[in-house]
Amino acid sequence: MPPNIICILIDDLGWKDLGCYGSSFYETPHLDQLASEGMVFSDAYASCPVCSPTRASLMTGKYPATVGITAHIGGHNVGQLCDVPYFTRLPDSEYTIAEALRERGGYQTWHVGKWHLGEPSPPEKCGFDINIGGCKWGMPNHGYFSPWKIPNMEDGPDGEYLTDYLNQRAVELVENSGDQPFFLNYWPYAVHTPIQAPEHLVAKYQKKAAGMGLDQLDALEEGEEMPTLKFRGQRIIRRRIQSDPVYAAMVENLDTNIGKLLQAVERCGKSDNTLVVFTSDNGGVSTHDSSPTCNAPLHEGKGWMYEGGTREPLIVRWPAVIPAGSRNSSVMTTPDLYPTFLEAAGIPPIPAQHVDGKSLLPSLRGQAFDRGPVFWHYPHYSNLGGRPGASIREGDWKLIEFFEDGHLELYNLAEDLSESKNLAETNPDRTRSLHGKLLAWREQVMALMPARNPHWR
Repeated sequence: MPPNIICILIDDLGWKDLGCYGSSFYETPHLDQLASEGMVFSDAYASCPVCSPTRASLMTGKYPATVGITAHIGGHNVGQLCDVPYFTRLPDSEYTIAEALRERGGYQTWHVGKWHLGEPSPPEKCGFDINIGGCKWGMPNHGYFSPWKIPNMEDGPDGEYLTDYLNQRAVELVENSGDQPFFLNYWPYAVHTPIQAPEHLVAKYQKKAAGMGLDQLDALEEGEEMPTLKFRGQRIIRRRIQSDPVYAAMVENLDTNIGKLLQAVERCGKSDNTLVVFTSDNGGVSTHDSSPTCNAPLHEGKGWMYEGGTREPLIVRWPAVIPAGSRNSSVMTTPDLYPTFLEAAGIPPIPAQHVDGKSLLPSLRGQAFDRGPVFWHYPHYSNLGGRPGASIREGDWKLIEFFEDGHLELYNLAEDLSESKNLAETNPDRTRSLHGKLLAWREQVMALMPARNPHWR
């Protein structure tokens, strides 16, 4: 029988935001247990440093530049360069992973949580039988405590926490799933802003921060000026340590709820044949926008072309296939999940749906896996200080091209995870080789490039 599939995509969770990935301040016992029961990837990536493009990649198996969604939907900024147009909805021509699993694999398909892939392209029109909470919003505009006023979803009792509500609905779907395989696309709004959490948990982490002496440290540091007209005159504020009690409380609440969901799978006797994937859509927010977390040793965070913007936690559990306690250093990226889910479900590749991703199943089975180079194209200014650029990772090497002035940065990630030493000038041959591959890929996918802004002064 094909496996049930649970895809958990967190919003803005950083690579270092889990205990099993090295956080000493945030507490995530349930996700740490999930990691001990499955496979932990050290070099997994989101396909973009912001949310909507990564979500489009997961749904289509394509790079953001291929599918045509390269910025968070609704986002526009200009600086030295103009903005680049992009699709503001998931194109009707795309055959989503939900449509493929439902129509070719006989799956029940459910979406719970954030969508942010435009209108009129709600989950119901993209292959999902049930949609709970998915709309054009990129965040809970009215906060995490009911009334949320989220379109297409009823409010809970006054004061109910949104993550608790969404998770309970996901638990109910699992408990009533019957014998037909299901695909649960669980995309909580957490831990996106606004940074809000239940008071008792906030108090817990205020006490913990004081006990560790974190409340006595200068966690925030003022940096350079923001590079866009929208934020002209404002300076980047970087968080240097994980110490925000409210964000820590959000992370723990999220962890507790995921634990409840996995316990429901266990109660139903479905754990052995359920493929669980846990990851994030972009790096943690560490600059501007309240700067609630820190991704160190990774450089920068959400909205940036550096590792902190795109390297993500990835935990995969499938007891029928993956030995407990597995560790994996294979490089992977978001589009790889589409063909992975197809192959796991026994569905052949779909000729009409081109995919950029490569199935991770060999890697999950402990076999050799080399997906080749990974590419990023983000021709936009982020709201968080990041500048337009593109990058490629091949093996241990990563090259970034910044579009404002065309300068190149080259890093050996095996030796310099923090991207602190630019080797472009001392390794000209490798720089030329990687840049040539990046340019060839960009031409192949017809990636749009930003023009100079004639009004910039």
